[in-house]
Amino acid sequence: MLDLRIRSARAGEVDALTALCVQSKAYWGYGADFMKRSAVALAVTPSMIEEGRVLVAEDRHANPVGVAAIERLGGDGKFDLARLFVLPSAMRAGVGRALFEAAVKLAEIEGGTSLLILSDPFAEAFYARLGAVKIGEGPSDAIPGRLLPLLEYAIPHRRMSG
Repeated sequence: MLDLRIRSARAGEVDALTALCVQSKAYWGYGADFMKRSAVALAVTPSMIEEGRVLVAEDRHANPVGVAAIERLGGDGKFDLARLFVLPSAMRAGVGRALFEAAVKLAEIEGGTSLLILSDPFAEAFYARLGAVKIGEGPSDAIPGRLLPLLEYAIPHRRMSG
């Protein structure tokens, strides 16, 4: 496992974090047309960062190696895992797991009870290993007519001491 630090994203990182998402997605062999059509769904926006729900994993040299973001879905405790991407060079080193756990903790702090995940097919097994359960399929927010695995992760309630 890499020596990681998870921190909140900074306003000036929009372009770098978006590029990280694109590089991660392209790793799976998607063609140029697919990647172009996915651009909006891969972007990390200034408003996402301003809301304080974008997390960055950085290596011991302070280089970003992964990004995750959550978004609130209404007021019933449901959150969406809006982004979770890891640089190909850092895959299988615990970065994705660390980001997922940090995203769950952030959602929990904000009163979250579950995290919905519209997963890339290549990432479905990863989320299942972390405890997410497939609840169906959902439409891609980038490619009309494409259905993606829809998973849900129930956020365990931890008792607060004190």
